[in-house]
Amino acid sequence: MKESVLLEGRKIVLRDWIKADLSLYKKWQLGDYAWMDYNGPYYGKLTLEEVEKFLEKLEKRINENNFSEVRTGLVIADKESNELIGAVNWYWTSVETNWLCVGLIIYNDAFWSKGLGYEALGLWSEYLFDKMDKIVRLDLRTWSGNHGMMRLADKLGYTLEARFRKARIVKGEYYDSIGYGILREEWEERYGEGFEVSLKS
Repeated sequence: MKESVLLEGRKIVLRDWIKADLSLYKKWQLGDYAWMDYNGPYYGKLTLEEVEKFLEKLEKRINENNFSEVRTGLVIADKESNELIGAVNWYWTSVETNWLCVGLIIYNDAFWSKGLGYEALGLWSEYLFDKMDKIVRLDLRTWSGNHGMMRLADKLGYTLEARFRKARIVKGEYYDSIGYGILREEWEERYGEGFEVSLKS
């Protein structure tokens, strides 16, 4: 039996997906919600078919406990209720050079501006540096209309490394594409005793 992952913050936990998350995920993907205005709105919404296909694969993975050894994503859950409120993930920018990019979304806007994104992305960044010895940097990509994500990157110690001017179109207007990064040595210097310890201080 593969050991489950549970990373604890003050107000949230990062954990593996469970069956109770599936209907909530579907709800947040198919409605008309505030998060959709900020999380890659230039890509457009998922279709019902795309959501159902993802959920079918995810349910199979849950049933078989077939998660990757180093998780590619975790649920952000409210610590009191254990209810899904968002998710973190990562994807390769370049496998050849051990270069990956992290992502974060909090679907429920009732949980915005409460420091939960800081806890979630901090715990996730620490997890990835701990579990992936070859990784020397983490990336975070956003756009100039997502001020909350930009503030979050700054707060965690990520450095603004790239600005591609007028590279995204949202509601007919051009915005910049923004890239942040943090090196392993910068993370370790900033959170020398561990990010979890910094949350308790």
